[in-house]
Amino acid sequence: MMREPILLTPGPLTTSLTTKTAMLHDWGSWDTSFNQLTASVCHDLLAIVHGEASHVCVPLQGSGTFAVEAAIGNLVPRTGKLLVLVNGAYGKRMAQAAEVIGRQVCVLETADDTPPSPADVAGRLAADPAITHVGLIHCETSTGLLNPLTEIAEVVAQAGRQLIVDAMSSFGALPIDLRSLSIQAIIASSNKCLEGVPGMGFVIANRAALLASKGQSHSLAMDLCDQYEYMQRTGQWRYTPPTHVVAALRAALDQYLQAGGQAARLARYQHNADCLRNGLRKLGLRPFLPEAAQAPIILTFHAPAHPGYQFRPFYEAVRAQGFILYPGKLTQIETFRVGCIGAIDQAEIEQAVAAIGRILQQLGWINQETTA
Repeated sequence: MMREPILLTPGPLTTSLTTKTAMLHDWGSWDTSFNQLTASVCHDLLAIVHGEASHVCVPLQGSGTFAVEAAIGNLVPRTGKLLVLVNGAYGKRMAQAAEVIGRQVCVLETADDTPPSPADVAGRLAADPAITHVGLIHCETSTGLLNPLTEIAEVVAQAGRQLIVDAMSSFGALPIDLRSLSIQAIIASSNKCLEGVPGMGFVIANRAALLASKGQSHSLAMDLCDQYEYMQRTGQWRYTPPTHVVAALRAALDQYLQAGGQAARLARYQHNADCLRNGLRKLGLRPFLPEAAQAPIILTFHAPAHPGYQFRPFYEAVRAQGFILYPGKLTQIETFRVGCIGAIDQAEIEQAVAAIGRILQQLGWINQETTA
């Protein structure tokens, strides 16, 4: 039997056999055992960011984007205003979600390789007292850029505003500690650094702020306060839950904890990223970001400096070798992305680098001496 392709993407990603196997059991959505499963998942997600004393975890059916929209629609008042810090596609998406649901929104945009300056954020907040909330993408998946969460959180708190963090590509791997950081909500999903499967987003929200948001949601299905209160009363999801996704996440969390939790997950991903960066550099491929700004989640590389380069034939040829890459997200520069997260380690990364080298050589896009 041939091995399934390795997903070198930011999610969905390659999952372990144990996680896949967890989806073979059918669960009743109102059954006590499934309610206990949901409760245990929420408990462990909250513990990962040390939020037990102040925050609650509210799961939501759907992708991470569903959870982002729900968080904005619940926590940003209809008379509020959201400042989104944008340096990639996912910051732009957060701003778009706010606009679509009728919230006031403004943007502080920097280049794709440039984190926002805390001083600039402070200046923007001082200049516009109407801003009630700031939205930050912790790891901008467009490039893999790591934004300065701690510094931004301090600036926002000093200005008396609230911070909403899209931690989709960082939750579970990069450290976030709600005991020391003032964050109203953290948003993530099942299928990134936790190594579950797609289908469940979640919002870790300040409990007082969530309860105060009652009646604020723009949507019935995305009403986080109602979802939380219903779960507290009954133990159940309001509407049909993604039972198999929750079961897979439970299995993924068990493996996560057994392996050493956040510190161990970060160490493995950092090693993967180092191996990937060094291996592709030897092939003559240049990383888009400087190492200081790079999160060990997904790496963006400049395309080979060859006039015949096209991503599609490159992608298909590498896929035939057993590895699935990701297209670049930049509009002005030709790039491609390679993820280093999922149930993979150094062996898979080295195999992927070797496959990329073979394909680039076969296509004539690098010199033969480069791969020697």
